Amino acid sequence: MLKVLHGADFHLDAPFRALPPEKAAQRREEQRDLLLRLADTVREQGVELVLLAGDLLDSEQIYGETAQLLARALGSMGVPVFLAPGNHDFWSPRSPYARIQWPENVHIFHTAQAEAVPLPRLGCTVYGAAFTAPARADRVLEGFRAEGEGLRLMVLHGSTEPTDRYGPVPAADIAASGLDYLALGHVHTASGLNRTGDTWWAYPGCPEGRGFDETGDKGVYCLEIDKGQVRETFLPLCRRRYVEKEADLAGRPAAEVLDALLPREESPDCWRVTLTGERGEEEPDLRALEAMAKSRCYSLTLRDRTRLRRALWDRAQEDTLTGLFLRAMAKRRDQARDETQQTAVEEAVRFGLAALEHREDPK
Repeated sequence: MLKVLHGADFHLDAPFRALPPEKAAQRREEQRDLLLRLADTVREQGVELVLLAGDLLDSEQIYGETAQLLARALGSMGVPVFLAPGNHDFWSPRSPYARIQWPENVHIFHTAQAEAVPLPRLGCTVYGAAFTAPARADRVLEGFRAEGEGLRLMVLHGSTEPTDRYGPVPAADIAASGLDYLALGHVHTASGLNRTGDTWWAYPGCPEGRGFDETGDKGVYCLEIDKGQVRETFLPLCRRRYVEKEADLAGRPAAEVLDALLPREESPDCWRVTLTGERGEEEPDLRALEAMAKSRCYSLTLRDRTRLRRALWDRAQEDTLTGLFLRAMAKRRDQARDETQQTAVEEAVRFGLAALEHREDPK
């Protein structure tokens, strides 16, 4: 069994535009720290080979300290490291990949066509290809067939959507590739292991979220690969998660609902809370609420999707189908034995009014 670490989509030196400048700079520093955690993981897990499937950098603009730490961290792993540039960090003579002095254990693929690097000591051949422009619509694996000795592995940035303009690798090409494992990058959500034909493949997702389209734990895959079988372990590496929640006011004060939802002690995560449900006449003061709760998480964004509480029975005297419905339901409410039954009747009225008024939302 060959032990392999598969990572992708680090997007180092991302701008983090949604955060204040000082926190954006802090997040970039934390991304650099991620490289050290990655190197520690390689050593602690006994990894023999590292595959990095592109978009390691967010753009060709990279801070000097990031470039230095990247080369040092990859070199400290002490095992072969293969990197396939993606659409954000595509290879060109001006790219950081062409300017950085890389350690001997690091191999950067720099051609659009797949190339092979045999590793006899590990009993495998590693294939890879690079983006050489911000997009590529050609099918990288079209007509490709791995013929190397031992395990046949490939690292590639691309999309399994056949018509995608970012290196499409459709299922038929994967099945015909002759690969034992295809390490993909581009999709920022971990896919789990997949098998197409005799080829296993996966996206590890990004190891550190950058926005609320990248929620939850983020990390890399540690794989054990042999002929015909792959075992995967997801290793979370992120310093902070992006957490998205909804808070239904249900007529209660927004401050009370938010206080109950947020963690009691300061969270290292970035939170976005959407206030929903019915409220009184006064709209929630988002700025005041954020100030009240700012010590409870690293960052907090609030959105107001509440609705003014409607009087359920206002149209009961109308000479309409709605009025007839409300009068009938009012009798049921008056006959209810307890508050629980009254609440059930009111809920039924909300759904009934939504149907009569052709609304999707019963509230």
